[in-house]
Amino acid sequence: MHHLAPYQAGLWLAEYLNIRCQLCAVYRSTPQSKLSPTQSLLRPSLSDQHSSFTKIIEQFHQRFSSGLLCTSCHNSITWLPKPFEVDITAGRTLTIRAATYYDYPIRQAIRAFKHHEDMTKLPLLLHVLRQLPRPHGCHHDNSVIVAMPTTDERLIKRGFDPVSILAAHLSKHWDIPLWKGVKRIDNTVSQQGLTRAERLSNLDNAFTLSAPAAVKRLILFDDVATTGASLQALARTLSNDPSISSNNKYHLWAYALAHGSQS
Repeated sequence: MHHLAPYQAGLWLAEYLNIRCQLCAVYRSTPQSKLSPTQSLLRPSLSDQHSSFTKIIEQFHQRFSSGLLCTSCHNSITWLPKPFEVDITAGRTLTIRAATYYDYPIRQAIRAFKHHEDMTKLPLLLHVLRQLPRPHGCHHDNSVIVAMPTTDERLIKRGFDPVSILAAHLSKHWDIPLWKGVKRIDNTVSQQGLTRAERLSNLDNAFTLSAPAAVKRLILFDDVATTGASLQALARTLSNDPSISSNNKYHLWAYALAHGSQS
């Protein structure tokens, strides 16, 4: 989890020592366990493991964790919009689920983190990320997370890979490892501002596999799924892997931090 090291100290300060809401900075933040029942269940409970040690750790966490958002700000955000589907092969679709919409204040936070490496926005984005329910039946022994890859040119230009950082935190939260068997080989332009047809055309032959995955359950992840074109292209590449027999295809899920806009 070397992705987490440069950012962990700031996250600890935000989540455990800062008692103010990360969004409004007015009200006291609320621990995850005190939020609505739906959201609070999405964070794995250490006490579920039924050992005295983990129960003590859980009690310690509940006592000292102040959370990231106040109840009002948390409830002002629309969580878990309806999933949508995209076609990947004949007779096969990919369901894409997002934690929230790409609206204010999440849109501004994503842009600041993604384009300016503003680490003050990362705690809010991780709060959003934690709303995603882990796919049913997926765990660390039978599944991997595939973060949307970037090109070497973009990585050099930006200086860091925001999607891989978010995916590393999702990996830690779900206890499912990352898999880096897909490379992005295109020199396409940014997807922003393109129509759906232009996005798909822009992503032709954008990905290549370096090796087959050791497991058959692959969870695709991107930061923003506007039309789902990037996740669709990635899923098509995995579905067309010539090293996988037709009766032994990958099982694919797709998740994003944010989807489109509800306006």
